[in-house]
Amino acid sequence: MSESTAGGPLAGVKVVDLTTVVVGPICTRTLADYGADVIKVEAPGGDLLRTMAEGSRHPGMSGKFINFNRNKRSIVLDLKKPEGHAALLRLIRQADVFVSNVRPEALARAGLDHASLAAENPRLIHCSILAFGRGGRYFNRPAYDPVIQSLSGVAGTLARATGEPRFVPMVMSDHVSGLIAAQCIGFALYRREKTGQGEAIDVPMLENMASFVASEHLGAMTFDPPVGPSGDGRLLSPDYRPLPTKDGYITVRPNTNAQAFAFFDAIGRPELKTDPRFDSAASRTRNARAYFQVQREGLGHKTTDEWVDLFDKLDVPAARYNSIDDLLTDPHLKDVGFFGEEDHPTEGKIRRTRLANTFSGGQRRQEGHAPLAGQHTREILAEIGYSEAEIDKMLTAGSVMEKPGR
Repeated sequence: MSESTAGGPLAGVKVVDLTTVVVGPICTRTLADYGADVIKVEAPGGDLLRTMAEGSRHPGMSGKFINFNRNKRSIVLDLKKPEGHAALLRLIRQADVFVSNVRPEALARAGLDHASLAAENPRLIHCSILAFGRGGRYFNRPAYDPVIQSLSGVAGTLARATGEPRFVPMVMSDHVSGLIAAQCIGFALYRREKTGQGEAIDVPMLENMASFVASEHLGAMTFDPPVGPSGDGRLLSPDYRPLPTKDGYITVRPNTNAQAFAFFDAIGRPELKTDPRFDSAASRTRNARAYFQVQREGLGHKTTDEWVDLFDKLDVPAARYNSIDDLLTDPHLKDVGFFGEEDHPTEGKIRRTRLANTFSGGQRRQEGHAPLAGQHTREILAEIGYSEAEIDKMLTAGSVMEKPGR
């Protein structure tokens, strides 16, 4: 894929993607969205997410897979066969970045650890997305997002807020860690521009999510000895949620004095502007539970639209509550063209989200559909120097595979 075809700040960067399910594909989708040529290497059975997620028109092309794997090309290699393994090594020799979420011991057994690959390609950025960091007792254990949410304190914050441990109903640890991995790869590519040398990157999910939680909720326990309990009382309040209006829900967040005082006027409680519990940002923080209760009690006599219009005039941060389905009709998202439709070559008409971030130097044109397993096997092998006869022989031997029906 040429730089002019891809566009975007990562145009010309070639990524070999040995990842599955969510955390790795989120990382590599991010790289692909911003112009990298991402070659998704799949086992003969394909990425587990092809069939594990709900919602599909055809086997192997679930909605989640489509969303997490756009702008990539797919090659199917049987790495247990020498020819398949050799093809992967040839790919990596010509790549800028190698990304995996394979457990390190298995990666080393396959000769895909950093030391082995650096000997083949000294400029290679080798990124391992790990469940747990090296040197700890959990290292090399298997894990998925809920395991990380449980260990990192994410479920514990919900227990503090709701009274029982719960998981955030998104694979948040996967998303956060995958985006951090993409960020780290960008940092390493920048350093390589200055030094000419590749490097190894470890992105451990537990440590990243523990940092995410601790940065927010360590609070008074930042100090030694602690000056109070852990946790941000505002965020852990049971009233930290969309609040009921006359006909639905609204979220309102008046933080500055100007916003808070305008809010008090709007709900007909101007006397609260001089109430010592609420007369400054510091006092409102100390009395967050009472402040949220004032908000809850003050919003029930107008409709959501009436409040949104009033708060907009008063410059008070507020928004209507959107369900998941409401996202599709949100007027702002319509204005910016966030959702678009396209015709997928095998899945028909699908809905797609556009890139949220923009670069004045140019964007990748969103033309890369999520691939069928092995859809690009033949073209990728040809690009790295295999002849048609060699490719046919490998296909016959089952060392590599093409998309179904070929």
